[in-house]
Amino acid sequence: MSEDIAQDSSGFAARARIDTTTPHSARFWNYFVGGKDHYKVDREIGDQIKGIFPGLVDVAHTSRRFLGRAVRYLAGEQGVRQFLDVGTGLPTADNTHEVAQRVAPDSRIVYVDNDPIVLAHANALLTSAPEGRTAYLDADLYDPEAVLRAASDTLDLSRPVALVILNTLGHVADYEQARDLVRRLMAGLPPGSHLVISDSTATSEGMIAASEAYNSSGAVPYHVRSVEEVAGFFDGLELVEPGVVRVPQWRPDGDGDGDGAAPVDAYGAVGRKP
Repeated sequence: MSEDIAQDSSGFAARARIDTTTPHSARFWNYFVGGKDHYKVDREIGDQIKGIFPGLVDVAHTSRRFLGRAVRYLAGEQGVRQFLDVGTGLPTADNTHEVAQRVAPDSRIVYVDNDPIVLAHANALLTSAPEGRTAYLDADLYDPEAVLRAASDTLDLSRPVALVILNTLGHVADYEQARDLVRRLMAGLPPGSHLVISDSTATSEGMIAASEAYNSSGAVPYHVRSVEEVAGFFDGLELVEPGVVRVPQWRPDGDGDGDGAAPVDAYGAVGRKP
């Protein structure tokens, strides 16, 4: 697949499909991490939720730092050179390809989303070091086999791939279906591949209240899950130390997270396919 994949008049066609009258998770999250790609309705629900549960802003920032540490670990310590980022969201600073290619310029990254908002901004994800490559797929998590087929135009699926799914699986209401989608994606990747997941968790009354407020706003619902359910996505994989932990506690490296960080209602892990 060419690097032009997202450049098919992404300005007009994609923006024509964008609903600015109801909140949207990608824009809402973008507001929380300090981005500029959001509308008044997203800021309004964001401010409402900050009033209910200010800790959700910390979830957004610490989850982003977790992504950076996980990608640096995989590219640096494990020699992974291929990344499949599903549920990309809106581009911000330190996107997967930027982090990976700082460590290994020949890294290849495929971003996957089927949201018109993300498609409209996808060109920002297609920058790449000359030695590597990036691509964007307008594809659906609910069809893992199609995602893998399309990704194979950029990635060599006979070699290890890191599958990254951050703050996305909560959109799948049925937990067993969410697990099945992850299993099917990992089934198409060879041994030595890795799974990276982080997600908000129902580990405080504040987070549960924030989730309920968001879901009642008219946005596509997002379901926070238990820590045990997050861990269930890694069944059959070898968990990388320290296992399934709050995202600031996953291999802190001086970026502001670690033992001194405030607890957040988000857990993450990295697992290796044996």
